[in-house]
Amino acid sequence: MPPNDSAWKAVPEMCRAAFADWDKAVVGLAEELMSILCEGMGIKSDKLKEELCLERRLSLSHYYPQCPQPELILGLTSHTDPCVLTVLVQNEVGGLLQIKCGEDWVNVDPVPGAIVINIGDLLQIMSNDEYKSVEHRVLANTEEGVRVSIAVLFTPSNLEKIYGPFPELISDEKPSVYNDFIYSEFIRRFEIKELAGKRKTDFCRIANTNKR
Repeated sequence: MPPNDSAWKAVPEMCRAAFADWDKAVVGLAEELMSILCEGMGIKSDKLKEELCLERRLSLSHYYPQCPQPELILGLTSHTDPCVLTVLVQNEVGGLLQIKCGEDWVNVDPVPGAIVINIGDLLQIMSNDEYKSVEHRVLANTEEGVRVSIAVLFTPSNLEKIYGPFPELISDEKPSVYNDFIYSEFIRRFEIKELAGKRKTDFCRIANTNKR
C-alpha cells in the first residue's frame, strides 16, 4: 500500500473505492493507537509517527474455505508479525484465530464490529520489551462457511533506517535489551525463514538477557 501508489492498480475496480475508504480509516485508527501506546511508554505521543511508522503498510487478505481434513494441517502456522502494529478484521466464522498465552492456545472469537490489534516485533524491540508481540496462528476451517480476514501491517517507510530501543526507555535500572539494526536486514531475515513461533527478535537481542 502507500507510499507504493501503484499498488492500487492491483485492487479490483469493483471494490477499490471501499478499500480506499478502509485504508484511510485504518490509518486514522493506527495513529490514535500509536499515540496511546507512546503515552503508555512515557514518551511523547507522536514518537512512532516521527519514526515513519504510519507511512508504509502491507494489506493481506485471507480466504479460508472449509477443509476436508482439518486435523492434518494448520491454516497459518504460529508466528509473530515483523511490524509495529497489525490491524485485523475478520468475519463471523470463529474458532480459527488463536493467540498463545503461556503454553496454551486461546481462541480469538469474532465480535461483531470489533477490530483485533496485534503488537508486532518491531514495537517490542523499540519499547525495550515494555510491549510484547503476540504469537498467533490460524487453524484449518472445519465450518461450512468461509473465514475471511483482512490484516493491515504498519511498518516504517524507510527500510534503511536504524532501529532499536528508544533511548528514552534505556536506563541503568533497565539497560537496552536489543542491539540497533537496519530494518531492511530484519525484514530480510523474516522473509528467508519459515513462520516459526516467536523467535525473530532473537537475532538482535543482546546476549545474557532473558529470552522470551
